[in-house]
Amino acid sequence: MGRWRAPLAIGLILLAQASIELAMGRVPWCTCGTIKLWYGLADGPETSQQLTDWYTPTHVIHGFLLYGAARFAWPSWSVASRLVAAMSVEGLWEVIENTPLIIDRYRAATVSLGYQGDSVLNSLSDSLACLLGFCLAGRLPRRITIGLALSSEIFLGLMIRDNLTLNILMLLYPADAIRRWQMG
Repeated sequence: MGRWRAPLAIGLILLAQASIELAMGRVPWCTCGTIKLWYGLADGPETSQQLTDWYTPTHVIHGFLLYGAARFAWPSWSVASRLVAAMSVEGLWEVIENTPLIIDRYRAATVSLGYQGDSVLNSLSDSLACLLGFCLAGRLPRRITIGLALSSEIFLGLMIRDNLTLNILMLLYPADAIRRWQMG
């Protein structure tokens, strides 16, 4: 893939993601009327509505994981082609994550009782965090990438009692003991 084609393809993926989410009725940005770089309450009403929040690092980890998966699945592809594939997967996940089925599942199976889904701004920011993770994984030694992912998971677990691992586990196989611990 040519140097200019990957950024163009990624831009089109992000445009498609935003367009689909808007067509699904997602709000463009926080209905609170402000746009913030960071929102620091993990269970507050603006979580998943602002540019970044406690869950942004989990999307960086998505990028780490998608880098590894794409490298394994398509070793002969260029890094740019793998990045476009990874961003396609992340964009698709962001759309699926904001469907009523997944939003309702989060409410029923996790401690995110008031979860309303992402604003389009937050969803795009999550995809850009994934892009950052993919690029970091491509540049850093594998042990550093793994260390960053594990450190992030531990830090988030300690700070907000949630992380990517717990999020996936609770979506797929909810455990009452984990939910009780997450609720404090």
